[in-house]
Amino acid sequence: MPSNKKSRANTFETIANQEFDLLIIGGGITGCGIALDAALRGIKTLLIEKSDFASGTSSRSTKLIHGGLRYLKQLELKLVKDVGSERAIVYNNALHIVRPEKMLLPIIKNGSLGKNSSSLGLLVYDILAGVKKKERRKMLSKEETLQHEKLLNASKLTGGGLYYEYRTDDARLVIELAKSAIHEGATCLNYAKAESFVYNSDGVITGTTIVDAITGNTYNVSAKTVVNACGPGVDLIRKADQSLFGKRLQLTKGVHIVFPYEKLPLQQAVYFDVEDGRMIFAIPRDGITYVGTTDTVYNQDIDNPLASKEDVDYLIRAVNNLFPSLALKEEDLVSSWAGLRPLIHEDGKSPSELSRKDEIIISKSGLISIAGGKLTGYRLMADKIVNLIQKQINPASPAKCSTANYKLSGGNFSSEQEIATYVETLQNESGLDLKTIKKWVFRYGSNTPEIIEGYKECFKTDANGPLKAEISYCIRKEMVQSATDFAIRRSGMLFFDMVELQKAKEIILSFIGEQLEWSSDKRAEEERLLNEAIQNATHFN
Repeated sequence: MPSNKKSRANTFETIANQEFDLLIIGGGITGCGIALDAALRGIKTLLIEKSDFASGTSSRSTKLIHGGLRYLKQLELKLVKDVGSERAIVYNNALHIVRPEKMLLPIIKNGSLGKNSSSLGLLVYDILAGVKKKERRKMLSKEETLQHEKLLNASKLTGGGLYYEYRTDDARLVIELAKSAIHEGATCLNYAKAESFVYNSDGVITGTTIVDAITGNTYNVSAKTVVNACGPGVDLIRKADQSLFGKRLQLTKGVHIVFPYEKLPLQQAVYFDVEDGRMIFAIPRDGITYVGTTDTVYNQDIDNPLASKEDVDYLIRAVNNLFPSLALKEEDLVSSWAGLRPLIHEDGKSPSELSRKDEIIISKSGLISIAGGKLTGYRLMADKIVNLIQKQINPASPAKCSTANYKLSGGNFSSEQEIATYVETLQNESGLDLKTIKKWVFRYGSNTPEIIEGYKECFKTDANGPLKAEISYCIRKEMVQSATDFAIRRSGMLFFDMVELQKAKEIILSFIGEQLEWSSDKRAEEERLLNEAIQNATHFN
């Protein structure tokens, strides 16, 4: 991946002198999924992202690869079947960042689900999603449910159910997709903005003017097909194409709040009723427990959605209602995030009622836009888009989607046991502490030896050597261009380890600044942006 100034400039010069079969605008999970699928089919592909990869919705989800149990209530059976079946595929393709997660479903008096409906719903879910035998649902009595989670409000509890989902780091999944697409021949660039379209005499898009957001330089790129995979920004691209007619997006905001694990010490993830009829998650991981999500109409700045005090109060009330002994309050929070769902507008429906199905919209100019969908279903969305493109540019091609059995970058493992053995081996060979090796393996997977090698060669005698080795890898191999790229989307420190981020902030800024040769003004701006990200995650209006 082009990271330093010279290689990045060379990449821009190269793409300006050739025609691509496919130009993808948007570097989230959908765009990067399309890039990998297309590259594997021999389609000459360029992906551009105006900010960092996964900087929008794809780093702000509930961070689950799940089948959408709640969509059964809306009778979206095909959606449940499709994304439910995809869970196992995404897991097998990236074992290092997709982890099995036991989920407890408490059944509450006067809740939205009773014992019988919960049992039936989970059974149907198992069948539709093709859940493997050892992960199928198990119904529990009230006493058994309390054994699994003693903090539950016993006075409201009537029973429970256990089932499995998969937890992930959404941003890292996108990064591994982008790296895989590049490995297969695609060109992927972050901080590259589509400024305007180029049309032929028939009004068909033939290319795009791109601005390198790092240097401000402008380039013209030719492409046979352009895909708009901009998530919440899909309609902005359609508007620029003067094709914003008919179907349009309805953005809804989802907020998550983060507690230290000792404040919300759950034994497993819990999916539970809220008084307004919705359901939310509480998920422990890596020393914290996060809770979400909200679902409200959003009509403000799409680049910087924030958690409001109202959002935070709603989630805290929900948690305290189920776990009253904890008496959680806003001061207990260590972080938060807010993301936007790019759903298709439907008159008369509330945000929670809007379908999560994806939708493809083709304009007269040939622009292909894709909206809606879920993180779990990214591969199916990519398949549909690439099938469509293949028919347009090479209908005789026999190439089919091959991503179902494709191990993503870092995912060169076949079992949980293999990962455990790998961690032990690397720890013994490197001499580094087990915590650091486990952290790296569950972020970078089978690419971890490259970080260890960098550590041994350049940073072994440095007290901050492990952190610098990790950052160095992310600059060289993952196109880190800013401090927030690393703190949010490569390491997840802003969400999952705010204490460590506060300690390491100066090292991160100084080291990235040295590596990328920042001026003093650029260094000051990066510090401002990182401090702003921390402020936004920890303060609410």
